[in-house]
Amino acid sequence: MILLWLITILMGGGLLAWISQMSGKDLPRWVTLFTMLAGLIISCALWWQYRGSAFTTGTDGWLITYSVSWIPEFGISFSLALDGLSLLMLMLSFFLGVTAVLISWTEIQDKVGFFHFNLLWVLAGICGVFLTMDTFLLYFFWEVMIIPMYFLIGIWGHENKRYAAFKFFIYTQASGLLMLLSILALYFVHGAATGQYTYDYRLLLDTPMDPDTSRWIMLGFLVAFAVKLPVVPFHTWLPDAHSQAPTAGSVILAGLLLKTGAYGVLRFVIPLFPESSHEIAPWAMALGVLGILYGAILAFAQTDLKRLVAYTSVSHMGFVMLGAFSFNELALQGVVMQMITHGISTGALFLIAGLLSERIHTRDITRMGGFWQSMPRLGGISLVFVMASLGLPGLGNFVAEFLTLIGSWQANRTLTVLGAIGVVGATIYSLRIMQRVFYGPKSEIAEDKLPDLSGREKLIMVPMVVLIILLGLMPQFVLDTSRAAMTNILKSIPVINSDVPTATIKQGGDHDLR
Repeated sequence: MILLWLITILMGGGLLAWISQMSGKDLPRWVTLFTMLAGLIISCALWWQYRGSAFTTGTDGWLITYSVSWIPEFGISFSLALDGLSLLMLMLSFFLGVTAVLISWTEIQDKVGFFHFNLLWVLAGICGVFLTMDTFLLYFFWEVMIIPMYFLIGIWGHENKRYAAFKFFIYTQASGLLMLLSILALYFVHGAATGQYTYDYRLLLDTPMDPDTSRWIMLGFLVAFAVKLPVVPFHTWLPDAHSQAPTAGSVILAGLLLKTGAYGVLRFVIPLFPESSHEIAPWAMALGVLGILYGAILAFAQTDLKRLVAYTSVSHMGFVMLGAFSFNELALQGVVMQMITHGISTGALFLIAGLLSERIHTRDITRMGGFWQSMPRLGGISLVFVMASLGLPGLGNFVAEFLTLIGSWQANRTLTVLGAIGVVGATIYSLRIMQRVFYGPKSEIAEDKLPDLSGREKLIMVPMVVLIILLGLMPQFVLDTSRAAMTNILKSIPVINSDVPTATIKQGGDHDLR
């Protein structure tokens, strides 16, 4: 029942944090921090328990499963399961959850208990999406994570917070309803074909259906995940939500909510609808490349630092679509690495934007400049994550994009070349951040002595620096953990196994292309 406890701890901790506000502002913060740390320790302990061969052996790839009947009359069960992919996402969720609590320690002073309640329930919904094996339960957790995030933006956001919160809610809710319709359609199609009406993911994998039905149901799932990813042209909610959300909300949005869209494509769209996914693959890859280039261009055009970082997410998440629909192991491993490294590096950039805004009370980079002399430690850490964002070798993002491009080259060389141009664009907008904020002539703001990183802020940023460097130098930790999950995804697609080359990443990082 450890998987159930992970979600229960988050929900229970959220209620306790809200109630504890009656005892002062500090107690909800400590309750939330200990709750996040407990989840992080449990997820890391699970990885330690199953490390090594457990991730690469086994008949079905699942490490832990838990299922109890919930509403048996309708075939609904409370079914959870853990494999290497979902375990990595859990570890990322709790790690970024801890940083979100610490960064909001002094920023949030109003309705502190309710803020931490929403923060923990967002994480509960996200973790539920990463663990669920029941499509009805998937929609339940999908809604659980949307509503608290609406409150985080709408109550504790900045000047246009209500507009951003409504826009976020309308986009995600409308796309979520499309997913619900697809879930119901799959339920009835499976029942009509087999006589068993169920929402169980593992039973739905082999649902017989005609190509037209499969195509329409798949599109309902794909649009929901594409909006959350986000894929151009469904991305317009993201810059507004990021720029108006509190710092902790931006970290959760960029680091985790976007990853539920990527996870949904890998876990649900491709395995449930292999033939339809194969048909739509060229268009999906093209949308990914469009996002890479379009996001890079718009990122360079921004003057609001948070909007700039938000558009970098649009660009970087384009690699997810490019790699996921390339249908080979190298590309899928690159997608997993992108999910992890983007969560850390872009989450860190939003943290840096929040720290700067807290000091100078503006996000306009045209008013910044020459901050390195006053804040050399913040400048040095910013340089690490700016270099990670542009894909510097030795940092985790380089491994992610390199593997994705190698894998996509086997599927579509033209789109791969266009996607690689986006890496050049990332260099331009990333270096612009350092030039306009920390280098160049001193701005009027820089004339005042600005405080460098405090002890709490160092505690937040240093582990993120260490992680992004370790992932760049020793990515095998992620590759080994997710290998069995990626292999199972490819095995579920018999239609492409005969005509698309696969790749295996051996121990030690050698590539064996077949």
